[in-house]
Amino acid sequence: MGKVVLNGSMNKLLILALATTFALSACGTNKPKPTEEGIPSAANADENSLGDSDSGKAMGLQTVHFAYDSYTLDADGKTQLKANAQILKDKPSIKIQIEGHCDTHGGIQYNLALGEKRANAVKKFLMDLGVKEDRISVISFGKEKLLDAGAGDAADAKNRRGTFVITAR
Repeated sequence: MGKVVLNGSMNKLLILALATTFALSACGTNKPKPTEEGIPSAANADENSLGDSDSGKAMGLQTVHFAYDSYTLDADGKTQLKANAQILKDKPSIKIQIEGHCDTHGGIQYNLALGEKRANAVKKFLMDLGVKEDRISVISFGKEKLLDAGAGDAADAKNRRGTFVITAR
């Protein structure tokens, strides 16, 4: 049997054709991959929440907003959190995730850190009001999940927030 020898450009073309065929065959479906034991994957995590405060579907829990470059709770935020704490006390089986969000100013790492500080400030305040720590998890999305993609102060103010997501009822 004879040997087939391909020159360098033919090898590259063959590899490119095989890679393209493989990539296209993997794109045949838009269904999310099944997860182990009901744990949502990153691709479908939002679909598995039981409601969030941004959409108004978190059993009355309200999103808290922050000033520019701050993770300090203002008077309005504390008032909202007192109401949120009462809802959580009245419904002791509810578990929540607090998401820290930022506006588009600043770098990715800075905003991830600021979002985490915001989420932790909300968590600490709720714990000080008697909500048990094992019912609260936190995550930061930094500037990755904007509520308002517009430009300007009004959009930025909407994006600087601590959002409540129901994870268990």
